[in-house]
Amino acid sequence: MATVFWDAKGVILLDILPQDLGVNAARYCSTLDRLKEAIRRKRPGLLRWDVVLQHDNATPHSANLTQQWLQRYGWEILPHPAHSPDLAPSDFHLFGPLKRHLGDMAFETEDDLISELRNWFDNLDVDFFRVGINSLLSRWQKCIDLYGDYVEK
Repeated sequence: MATVFWDAKGVILLDILPQDLGVNAARYCSTLDRLKEAIRRKRPGLLRWDVVLQHDNATPHSANLTQQWLQRYGWEILPHPAHSPDLAPSDFHLFGPLKRHLGDMAFETEDDLISELRNWFDNLDVDFFRVGINSLLSRWQKCIDLYGDYVEK
C-alpha cells in the first residue's frame, strides 16, 4: 500500500507500506509523523499556518488515536462525505495517470516497482499537483449541488 501526500508544489511524502503489513491507526499516525517532518524539511514555515488534510473516512483515519494526533498538532480535516472517493485527489487525479504510466510494465521485485514509482513521482511536472488540488473546489461544489451524491456519474 502506498500513501501519497502532496501540496500544490509537488509530492511531500511517498510512503510505501510493506505488503505484509496492514494499515491501522498507529501506522497511520506514524505516517502522519513522517509527513509532519517532511513538511518541516521541505516546506519550511508551512507548519506555522493551518494544515488542512484531506483523507477519507477509513477506520485508521477516523480512529480515536488519529483524532488525538490531529488535535494535538492542530491539523484541520477537510470533511469527506461518505462513499465519495471521487473527491479524493488520488482517486480522480493521480491513479489514472499512474496506471497509464505503469501500463504493461512488469517488475521482477517489489523494489523495482518502488523504484519506478519514486522515479515517476520525481519526474512529474509541478503543475500536475496544482491542477489536482485546484480542481477540488469545483468537485466539492458539484458534490454540494448533488446533495452529497457522486460527482462523476
